[in-house]
Amino acid sequence: MGTATTPTLTLNNGVEMPTLGLGVFQSPPEETTTAVESATAAGYRLVDTAAAYGNEREVGEAIRLSGIDRAEMFVTTKLWISDYGYDEALVGVEGCLSRLGLDHVDLFLLHQPVPTEFETTIAAYKALETTLADGRTRAIGVSNFSEQHLESLMRETNVVPAVNQVEVHPFFTQTALRELHARHAIVTEAWSPLGGVNVYRPADPDDVKNPLEAPPITSLATKYAKTPAQVILRWHIEHGVVAVPKSVKRHRIEENFDVFDFALSADDVASIDALDTGVRGGPDPESISPASYPFKVEN
Repeated sequence: MGTATTPTLTLNNGVEMPTLGLGVFQSPPEETTTAVESATAAGYRLVDTAAAYGNEREVGEAIRLSGIDRAEMFVTTKLWISDYGYDEALVGVEGCLSRLGLDHVDLFLLHQPVPTEFETTIAAYKALETTLADGRTRAIGVSNFSEQHLESLMRETNVVPAVNQVEVHPFFTQTALRELHARHAIVTEAWSPLGGVNVYRPADPDDVKNPLEAPPITSLATKYAKTPAQVILRWHIEHGVVAVPKSVKRHRIEENFDVFDFALSADDVASIDALDTGVRGGPDPESISPASYPFKVEN
């Protein structure tokens, strides 16, 4: 499998982004290099990391070790809230690039909105606009922004985000947010695309809700001779959503990429859409602040 098997989406500034990538959230640094090497060998060309993940160095090292031309790789990282503010964000950007060992990334995201100090969020985004203009990134965007956060940001800034990376999976489909994205040509990128957040952070430990075990997903897996994970990833692709499933296991990384040889019907997609509960598994973006998340990235 090579890059020809990886469809791309065109971002609102003309940059091509693969529709499927490897996420490294919660991947221990000592396992990240091998995971990224396994992914690139399997055909992945998108890797999604963040300053707050603590594994940017290992991602950069794996990309260098892969021998793949840098121009073929699509590298995403995210600025953490401890680097919000204009000047602070420019320092944070340099920290990310230094840890990655790269002179540019393909997509730079603000990791979270900070609703209580939204002016620093806006200032940080303006710093990303500067890095876009000077070539340190090819596209900019946000993560975990609600409709209101996006609209507030777009009123105060010049560059419409290319991407909003948010929690999306069959139990939390974010239909209204995705419709807003579509109106502004913002690509929806799904973190926890398989719904794993419901497993590692269950609302009720005695009642874990795992999309991988839900009918009709299990029946569609049987129908197409695919795994439930492959069915869910294909569902994202059918919706035009970029997915970045996380794994450090080679066989799982390879399995997650093997989704380009089948398609779901409109009825199949609708049956998965119907699983939406409207309940997020991750943190409410309204709750994010330096007080609730005091962690600081060391640049």
